[in-house]
Amino acid sequence: MKPTVRSLSGIITVLLFGLMAGFFATYSFNVNYAMLQVDGSTYATVQSLFNINVRHAGFFTCFFGAGIAPFVCALLSMSNSKKAAILWGVLGACYVLGIILFTKHVNLPLNYYTESWDPANLPNDWQHIRGQWNHANYFRSAWSISIFVGSLFLLTHQFHPEQKHNAA
Repeated sequence: MKPTVRSLSGIITVLLFGLMAGFFATYSFNVNYAMLQVDGSTYATVQSLFNINVRHAGFFTCFFGAGIAPFVCALLSMSNSKKAAILWGVLGACYVLGIILFTKHVNLPLNYYTESWDPANLPNDWQHIRGQWNHANYFRSAWSISIFVGSLFLLTHQFHPEQKHNAA
């Protein structure tokens, strides 16, 4: 396997992890705080619009691509460094479990509930639901930033068995 193909797959993976970390962090530390300042009717309307308008090919490509790319890196790294392959696989598993499945089981049900609201007649628990959603997104932010940092470290410190570490 040419190192350039392996390196390119690592760069793409890191970029996808970085894009998702940036997306979740921007939402958590900008949008969420702004939405705390609006009334319930505005929150219900705008949050539903955010949820609906994030459903497009670019977001899906980055969101699910970041779940596939590290496993491609793992496969491409197998012949060169089993340790790097395992670490790429671990990062991929962390993303799939902590981002994709977490989103499916925590954020999406909250999204669907929020989208069902009538802005003129909010449920009594609307502020509690907003808090739950915000906390879930803070978790995704921290988790995805951790995965991004781990992938950046792995990409820049690839484990090559042919490299010899000489003690000085």
